[in-house]
Amino acid sequence: MVAATPMPTPEVRPLSEPERIVDTFIAPAKTFADLRRNAAWWGPFLLLAVMSWLFVVVVDQKVTLRKTVENQIQTSPKAADRIEKMSPADRERTMQRQTTVTRFISYGYPGVILIWNAMIAGILFATFKLGLSGDISFKRAYATVMYACLPLVIKTILAVIAVMAGVNTDSFTFQNPVATNPGYFLNAAEDHVLYSLGTALDIFMIWTLVVTAIGFSTNTKVKRRTAMGVVFGWYVLFVLASTGIGAAFS
Repeated sequence: MVAATPMPTPEVRPLSEPERIVDTFIAPAKTFADLRRNAAWWGPFLLLAVMSWLFVVVVDQKVTLRKTVENQIQTSPKAADRIEKMSPADRERTMQRQTTVTRFISYGYPGVILIWNAMIAGILFATFKLGLSGDISFKRAYATVMYACLPLVIKTILAVIAVMAGVNTDSFTFQNPVATNPGYFLNAAEDHVLYSLGTALDIFMIWTLVVTAIGFSTNTKVKRRTAMGVVFGWYVLFVLASTGIGAAFS
């Protein structure tokens, strides 16, 4: 009797960084499986950072940051009324100060991406690792969140095109720059709750959430349906909380 020789397991070819980025859109499971080999996240971060800078530069030239601040204030009746009651000198100083803050945050947005994604990764890492006993490290969780944000690059490109094509400067805001959700067609000053809920139904955000769930399912071996429930569950909680806070101050 001759013992059967086990068939060797074929080696999975490592992905290059461009392949990882492309596969995030067309075959996300391949990208996230490759994170077990190397959990580097600099590729998607650089792409997100460059696109955010491009967007801010285009807005600064075509709309101006001062105008975006004015538009944002108009979305909040309380803030608009408070500014309106100021003396002309105080109003101008307030607008200059808010424009300066907006400029600092806008051009420093890559730093916001790093911090915000770290917070999201921390919450999801704790949920999957501690709550569902998933096999994942924080570094892989962070890389997963960073790659999952890549669909937002397409939204940014569409926003850049819209601004360059001549978007209505009287209604433009950084928070909702392009018509990819129902909230874009609503007036935040008239109904902040409906506007926020409509904005949350953004096609690219939903795409990002789906990819995030695929990423954590692939890396933790948690069932895909469970991962979807976790990711969308946290998103619903965030939307409800932010909507409530925004409604209280609008």
